[in-house]
Formats: sequence, C-alpha cells, structure tokens
Amino acid sequence: MLNRHHRLALLACTATLALSAASNAFVQDAAAAQTETEKAEAAKGETYLSTIVVKGGRDADPYAKPGPSSTVTTDEIELQAGQETDDLLRSVPGTSTANNPQNPGVAVNIRGFEGSGRVNMMIDGVRQNFRFTGHEAQGFAYFDPAFLAGIDVTRGAVTGIGGGALAGSVNFRTYDIEDLISDGKNYGGHAAVTYGTNGSGWSESLLGAYRFNDVFSVLGGISKSDPGNYDNGNGIEVPFTEEDLLSGLLKAEITPDEDHSFKFSAMSYDNDFFANSYFQNVKNQTLGANYAYTPDNELIDFHANAYYNRVKMQYDGNITGGGSAKGREITDTGTGFDISNTSLFDLGEVAVRANYGVEYFQDDYDVINSAAQPSGGVNGDGKNSTTGIFSTNTFTYGIAELTAGLRYDRYTIDGSGVVSAFNPLGMPAGPYSVNDSDGRLNPSVTVALNPTDWLQPYVTYAETSRAPTVNETFAGGSHPGGFQMFFPNPFLELEISKGWEIGSNIRLDDFIVAGDSFRLKANYFYDRVDNYITAAMNGMGQVFFINNEGESTVQGFELQAAYDAGYAFGNLAYTYTDSDLPEQINGFGVQSFLPDHIVSATLGARFLEDQRLTVGTRIYAVSTAFIGDFNATMRGSDRHVPGYGVVDLFANYQFENGFELTGTVTNLFDKAYTPASSTIAGSTVDTGRGRTFLVTAKAKF
Repeated sequence: MLNRHHRLALLACTATLALSAASNAFVQDAAAAQTETEKAEAAKGETYLSTIVVKGGRDADPYAKPGPSSTVTTDEIELQAGQETDDLLRSVPGTSTANNPQNPGVAVNIRGFEGSGRVNMMIDGVRQNFRFTGHEAQGFAYFDPAFLAGIDVTRGAVTGIGGGALAGSVNFRTYDIEDLISDGKNYGGHAAVTYGTNGSGWSESLLGAYRFNDVFSVLGGISKSDPGNYDNGNGIEVPFTEEDLLSGLLKAEITPDEDHSFKFSAMSYDNDFFANSYFQNVKNQTLGANYAYTPDNELIDFHANAYYNRVKMQYDGNITGGGSAKGREITDTGTGFDISNTSLFDLGEVAVRANYGVEYFQDDYDVINSAAQPSGGVNGDGKNSTTGIFSTNTFTYGIAELTAGLRYDRYTIDGSGVVSAFNPLGMPAGPYSVNDSDGRLNPSVTVALNPTDWLQPYVTYAETSRAPTVNETFAGGSHPGGFQMFFPNPFLELEISKGWEIGSNIRLDDFIVAGDSFRLKANYFYDRVDNYITAAMNGMGQVFFINNEGESTVQGFELQAAYDAGYAFGNLAYTYTDSDLPEQINGFGVQSFLPDHIVSATLGARFLEDQRLTVGTRIYAVSTAFIGDFNATMRGSDRHVPGYGVVDLFANYQFENGFELTGTVTNLFDKAYTPASSTIAGSTVDTGRGRTFLVTAKAKF
C-alpha cells in the first residue's frame, strides 16, 4: 500500500496534469487576445459577483419548490471562508449537527432527528452510511470542505432518489467541471491558501479542469490541512482538536453527442485525529459513475447512477499508546445504484410531470472491536440493504398543482453474534443469527396553488419509514476491558413517521428598489412517529436498543428569507421546534433535541466598482436545549444546557485578474460557549472556538 508521502505525490501529479493543461491553454489564449481593453472587459465580466451566485445552485430554486428545501450556495461558502461545515448547516432552518470538535465527521440533524440513517447524508449523491456506536453520533459523513461547492437540504419526506430516510436528506456537492470552466473557455480552476490564528494554521487546495474538446473534460484536485488545538472563549485549550487531512478529487465527463453523457468521479479522504479517547485514522474512498440520456423527447429524461463507497476507521491507541480498544477497525463497504426517468405530457388541459424509478443500496460492516477482543465490543458485523421503488406525479391545471407520490422500501438485514445468558430480551445463550426483511409503502400528497407569479401556498401529507441498522440490531458484548453489558435486539421494527406540513413561498422582484429581489419560505410541520428507536438501560445496567411504545410528536415552524439589492443583501433563518421524542442515552448516540429557538442572520453590503468589495456580519443565536433526564443525572447537571449567541465578520475583495482575498473573524466577542448537541468524551470545558482570524487568498484562472 502507498505510504502517505507517495499518496501526496500521486495526488499532486494528478492535479498538476489538469492544471498544466489549463496553463498552456491560458498562454495560448493570452497570445491570441486582441487588445488590453478587451482583456480588461473580459476580466470584469468574469469576476462580477452575480455570476458566483448562479454557480452555487445547480438544482432547482428552493423558493420555487412547494416544500421545505434549502441550498447553501458556492457564493455563501466562499464569502464566509473559514466557517466549519457545521456552521454552514446550522444556518439552514430546521437543520443542525451533532458536534464533536475532535471528530471531523459531519452528523446532520434535521428537526431533532439524527443518526442511524434518519437523515440520508450523501456526497455527490453517494450515500454515506458509516455507522459507529461509542460516545459519538450514530452516523458520519467524511469529506474535505475545500472541495465543497454547495449543500442541498430537504427536510421531511424524500419521495424520489435519496429516500428511505425518516426526516430528510442532505447532499454535499463537490466541484464539477461546469463550476470551474466559464463560458467561452476550455480551462478553469483555482488555487487557495488559508491561514488562521487560534490553532487553525495553514490549509491549501488546488482545483483545475480542462475541456479537451466537445466530447471529453477532466477535473483534478488536491487539498491539505493540519490545524492544531484551539482555545475557547476563556482562553482554555480544547484538547485533541488537531487533525491531519489529505484528500484528492478526480472527475471526467464524456459527451459523445447532445443526447448522451457519461460522468465518472473518484474521491480520496485520509485524516488522522484524536476522538473518543483514541488516536484514529479515517479513510473514505468513493467511486461514482453516471449516465444520462436526454433526447429531444419530452417523454425521456433518463438517468442512471452507480457507486462504491468504502469508509475505514482505525484506532491506534490512547494517549498512553495503549488502551483496551487499541486495534479497533470498522469498515463499511457501501454499494448502490439508482435508475430514474422523467416524462412530460398532457392529459387534456392537465399538464403532467411523472418521475419514476428504482434505487438500491447495501452496506457491509466488518468490525474488529479491539486487538485484544476482536468480537468483544459494542459494534457488530452485519449487512443491510434497501430497495426502493418510487413514482411521483405532478398534475397542473390552471393555478392548481397536485403532486402524488408512492414509494415502497424493502430492507433486509443479516448477521450473527454471541449473546450471554440472562440477557434482557430472553434470547438463548450462545451464538445467534439474524436474516430478516420487511417493507412498507409510503404515500405522499402535496396541493399547491399559484394564484400569482410571486405567491405559492401549499399543504403536504407524507409518510416515511426507517429500517433498523446493523449497529442497533447487533449491538453487544462489553465495553472494552469490561464485562458484557450491551446486548443485541434482533426484534427491532421499522420506525414510521406520518406528518402534515403547510407553508408558502414568496418571490418578489423590484420589491423595494429596481433590480432587487426578495425571497421567503415559511412552513409549519407536525409529525407523529411510531416505534422510535433509542438505547435503553434496565435496572441491572444492561444497555440495548428498543422500539419505544406509543406515539411521539415533533412539531415546529421554519422560516428562511433572502433579500438582495446588489449594494446590500441579507439572509435570515429561524427555527422553532417542540419535540417529545424519547430521550437518547448519550454514548449510544447523541442527545438529538434541538434548542427551542434558533436564529441565524447574515447582513452585508457591496462597494466600489463592479461591487468588488463585500463586507458583512453573521449572527447565530440559540435558546436553551433539553438534554433529557437521564443525561442530566449522568452529568450531575441541569436538564437543559444554556443558550448562546455568536457574531462573525467577513470581507471579500475581488481583483480584476481573478485574484481575491477573504478575511473572516469568527466569534468576534470571544464568547465562551458549547455548541448545541455537543459530545466530547471527558471534556469539562466549553468547546466553542474562541475568537479566530482567518485570511484566504484565492487565485482563479
């Protein structure tokens, strides 16, 4: 296997090939330029901020969709360089993360639902189903923020591709060729360097794309960062928050004609860090292939995707170099595919849009719990798979729009283990095996009205379900170094959610001044959840996962708004959540209750010629958050963690030659706080990052 230095050299060569081709093209284009005036005018057109906004969202406008969807654009990511991915997600209404500053993985929480596939996390449409039980969130996505071009969030039911989850989906989109190559050019890319105080250190990335002809294009990228420990707002070091990340990205696109296109992608992620009391290494390797057939025929818009994803977590030892969990390895090998088609046709005066298809994904978990006790820990081996068949049909007549969807998901789970006598579920002592399957048909219906071109009210009813995971079913054994206290539960059933939602979109142009735009999306939701799965502890200290009896409700209000007048802009997100979900035991996941109230606001202004200078501020505030009676008892503290507020500043200047500088100050007032939904083993200090200054220099070509 290649060592780290060889991998770095290999990735550097890959990126250099793409960039060298782009450099040659740049020289040729420069020689062919007609006049300096023409070049200056071209440069102005390429750096105007409005073009960046378009680049950030390749998917449909979320303010035009009758449902709770949001997009974090490339412009927002670049403008607030230095923000953590957790911060970007927390600026989206109804969305948060389970935060552990020692673990670089991202665990998305939507409406208080977190972990174990309740939220489907994807990278470029590739499911990230890595599961892990042990003082952490019950699921992580590992990717390099330097490659992040946008984030698409859907809250609630997902009826098409990306479904099979309980509370929504989030897709982390990496840079594509079309993001880097502007019109009229056959090359593009950027090189970026960031330096930050308070342990942030240096991080570097290089991305380049080249279009050889109308048929073949390539993209290559490499990124490196190694931040150290940081201080909180009290000046106290938060220990073991350093990491050492090296990652690479390759993409290729083949378009033999206007009707057919093929896309291929490969991503490598390799990170060393300390979390859950152990030094760890995580590798995430992703391969994807996509085919599209889009002839000039309204009945055919065909897409097929296939992927392979392998995440491997290794424990190297604790701070003494030993530890009973040393040698732990958890490997999730995921494969999957989806096939879909969209047809447009008319039934008399009714316009119909029909999207239908099938998706399949499987995960194979191979676990060594420790070198001393390979099969003695909490995490179990096993396989699970899900096959989903879906059809979503939208009927439009006049101002009325009816969308009816059906999705059938069937899951299988199989594996084996050994259970001790006197277990709480009455299983016979000794070896056991599981080979189970179940399925459910989940309907959805949305009625939307379009009485004007700026107003769209809607109402939705939808059902979703989530299958029990390998981690929940096969949990067992002992805490490393201890006696058996964790037990499997092969009798777990599907979680089921049935929910209503009512909301509205507002889109106004020339709202206050000529050329401005105002967008607003607001919705109220009410979900009833049956068979919700949590860890339980009986009077003998035995821990196992159960389906909680009865029905739980989650309801709330979400609002997002955006205003842009060119010289000034602002974004607002507000979330209110009221949840009576059963409490989760921290350590077998993360307590997932959101703060009752969450507010995120960004305000900014643009100055100088072509609005090249942008300055602004971001404000984030939350109320107190409930952590559960059991967790409060274990912590010896109150049932709630305190709320907090944080203020950031940012500024960006774009030069005419494609060079730009971005400065960011996070936690301006050096507030001492701990982010909501936090977990960090053994920490007794506030884990929120103290005041940090960051400067990013980026050269675009």
